[in-house]
Amino acid sequence: MDPSPLTPAALDEYADTYYLNDAVEDIDIEELAQRHSIPAIVESLTGCARVLEMGYGTGLITTELLREGIGVEVLEGSPRLADEARQRHAGLVVHVDMFETFIPEVPYDAVLALHVLEHVDEPAGLLRHIAQWLRPDGVLIAVTPNAQSIHRQLAVRMGLHERLDDLSPRDHLVGHQRVYDLDGLHADLEAGGFKPEHDFGYFVKPLSNGQMLDWGPELLEGFNRLSDVVPPWLLANIGVRAHLA
Repeated sequence: MDPSPLTPAALDEYADTYYLNDAVEDIDIEELAQRHSIPAIVESLTGCARVLEMGYGTGLITTELLREGIGVEVLEGSPRLADEARQRHAGLVVHVDMFETFIPEVPYDAVLALHVLEHVDEPAGLLRHIAQWLRPDGVLIAVTPNAQSIHRQLAVRMGLHERLDDLSPRDHLVGHQRVYDLDGLHADLEAGGFKPEHDFGYFVKPLSNGQMLDWGPELLEGFNRLSDVVPPWLLANIGVRAHLA
């Protein structure tokens, strides 16, 4: 089934279905993993005064960056999520626009494309557009789901998926159009005018979220803490820090 066109109305629908839906069972698993991504993201933003975060999601990343004293603004295509961001964070600059049409008045030091490229229609084209938002020595940090994650490799070996990059029902629920491995992520970044410099990742994920719903917080915390001794290409989420080429 073809994905719905990415429009403000479609993004509002994803917001209602997932990001603003208290009934979603796996949100705690996802947010715990995101919390463990914060140190690598903050380190990658060293020296960056003006930062643009693409997409608000549940707001966890925005909250953590503000807590770290990072001068972050948000670009959000869903009017509902934009309103949520403003209500939660007084004074936060929120740009309501589609990624593909946004043009900033002043270039940014860094752009965060955290779980963005797997959602959009044309990743390389969007990356070329993002390149125009940055100062000449600006930084892009991209994070995506990892096709080579341990849980996906297990699913293939169990015959649940044919290929590592098959999309699951959860992928469709949250609007994923693809998943990446590091080579594929590097290729799209390079096609978009960026030079990858540093890879990272987070969350040793042995099973799907649905299979881990009854796991205790200590066990999930432990699998997140294992991230620093496992190569990024095996982790659930992969990230790349890149500069303009």
